[in-house]
Amino acid sequence: MNFQIEYELEVDGRWLAEVPELPGVMAYGVSADEAMSRAEVLALRVLAERLETQESRPLPISISFAALA
Repeated sequence: MNFQIEYELEVDGRWLAEVPELPGVMAYGVSADEAMSRAEVLALRVLAERLETQESRPLPISISFAALA
């Protein structure tokens, strides 16, 4: 399963990062790196919870990054 973290600079100067394949996985940061890091941690937590509650089965995962224009 492949996940992409998309990130962009908001009008207010904060960075927003999200994982579109996982609804609700989005995070803000003062830098792009901070926002992406927070989104990655949240995505891994969501995947772990899905495994713990048996909502999904274990799958190989890959995470990549993409800047939004």
